[in-house]
Amino acid sequence: MTITADHGYDDLPRLMSLMTGDEKHGFAATSTLDVLWVLYDRVLDVTPERAGATDRDRFLLSKGHGPMAYYAVLAAKGFVPEEWLPGFGSYDSPLGHHPDRVLVPGAEIGSGSLGHGLPLAVGSALGLRAQGLTDPAVWVLIGDAELDEGSNHEAIAYAGAAGLDRLHTVVVDNASASHALSGGIAARFEAANWSTATVDGRDHAALYEAFTAPHPGRPHAVVARVEPKNAR
Repeated sequence: MTITADHGYDDLPRLMSLMTGDEKHGFAATSTLDVLWVLYDRVLDVTPERAGATDRDRFLLSKGHGPMAYYAVLAAKGFVPEEWLPGFGSYDSPLGHHPDRVLVPGAEIGSGSLGHGLPLAVGSALGLRAQGLTDPAVWVLIGDAELDEGSNHEAIAYAGAAGLDRLHTVVVDNASASHALSGGIAARFEAANWSTATVDGRDHAALYEAFTAPHPGRPHAVVARVEPKNAR
């Protein structure tokens, strides 16, 4: 099977439309689409050919219960064949309702349980540092509702204290968190010695600027605001 990577951003809606069926979590997926595209198109140092390279950047999708946009971007960039997309969620498809790192080329973790991705990203960044690998960046995408989980706050506190400056967190904020954060999402990270930026999660130029902002000695968090989940 030949995999091509000649798709642009404008082709992503068509790729996503190929994935049908129940339990799509469509809004969870589309809320992440622009963040994922900018990362894979302009920021991450990883390609299908280098997906197993030691010095590759690592991207962890913590918001794994809405993987349709992720699969569409992976297909657009040549990690998985477009022919896989119509089978999304079926019994014999490698593209499950939660990504499986054993089945999906380019996926770093199996995810979907809220609150797991950021702690795993902290461990990945710490492990790379322990090996003396200072070039690879670790990126994790979480949803704002995941900040209801205590495991994330432990990870935030540890990463800031440890100065894990190769760690980057993108929080897609669609106003779905159950518990309010005093001062806002960015303030929680800033209190733990993180560098932060809050931007329009649909503005590609603003996302790129926030993703590439320097943050020496500190991990970096970008809050990407999108339309509220319950807006109709």
